[in-house]
Amino acid sequence: MKPLKKIVILVSVIFFSSIFCVSAQNTGKKTILLNGGKKGNINFEHHMHQAIINDCLICHSFFPQKPGSLDESKDSGTIKAKQVMNTVCIKCHRDMKKAGKHYGPLQCSGCHIK
Repeated sequence: MKPLKKIVILVSVIFFSSIFCVSAQNTGKKTILLNGGKKGNINFEHHMHQAIINDCLICHSFFPQKPGSLDESKDSGTIKAKQVMNTVCIKCHRDMKKAGKHYGPLQCSGCHIK
């Protein structure tokens, strides 16, 4: 096989593999309406958080990556009602503030919609 033909085949394989990998990523919806209980629902900017955190397992170590899994995990007792918010959300927002970066709400009313 000629060297040029090998290079063309190799580049093609790499190109199509990268397209497949990018399209296979599970990024979910851009914005997710979360059940916020008595305080009101939350319009969670999912893609924005993905871009900032860049590690799905920061949140999804608590619940699976599928629609409705947060409520399912709370209902089954796998996680407590405010566990993710207290363990991940508020802590991250405070850490971002301490680092002098743009940060999210630190109070309940900053995320919950009445």
